[in-house]
Amino acid sequence: MNFPSKLIEEAVEEVAKLPGIGKKTALRLVLHLLKKDETQTQMLADALVSMRNKVQYCQRCHTISDAALCTICTSARRDASIICVVEDTRDVLAIENTAQFNGLYHVLGGIISPLEGIGPQDLKISSLVERLAGSEAQSVKEIILALSPTMEGDTTAFYLQKKLKPFGLKVSTIARGIPIGGDLEYADEITLGRSIQARIAYD
Repeated sequence: MNFPSKLIEEAVEEVAKLPGIGKKTALRLVLHLLKKDETQTQMLADALVSMRNKVQYCQRCHTISDAALCTICTSARRDASIICVVEDTRDVLAIENTAQFNGLYHVLGGIISPLEGIGPQDLKISSLVERLAGSEAQSVKEIILALSPTMEGDTTAFYLQKKLKPFGLKVSTIARGIPIGGDLEYADEITLGRSIQARIAYD
């Protein structure tokens, strides 16, 4: 791709490094910004720099936050008796968008993956144990393991179950089955089998 300007080329190269954006899309975005008022480009740049410098992680649940504790952990409206354990902040956002969960979260920051050199010590598992042994010990009644249904996700869930057993809490996992609108003939055997095993009463 030939560029009429070295500055444009450098901008396109940087934008194209973002996930899901190729060079054509990057060029379209750069040219769009070039057409707009300079203040709009400056506002975008300022927002990105501010985000990068000021965003932090919640000291309790490890999700992305603007303060030491996130708005979920500090909300009096959340059900503190349930903690949903997820892999990363994207999972928190996905669950929050369903508006079906009102408990608290704990972000592991990944899942156990020996092939990638990620072990239990690399995750936020010890801080979860500390939460359950500390000030939240009396209030927490259930831990939901909302991890990806993969080999790594199952390995992490199995490890967590062993670590949580001494606390005598109810440990559950999210249901796995056929998606709404899906056809049985296209479902893999494991998903279909788990759907049968985790069947619910038809009301």
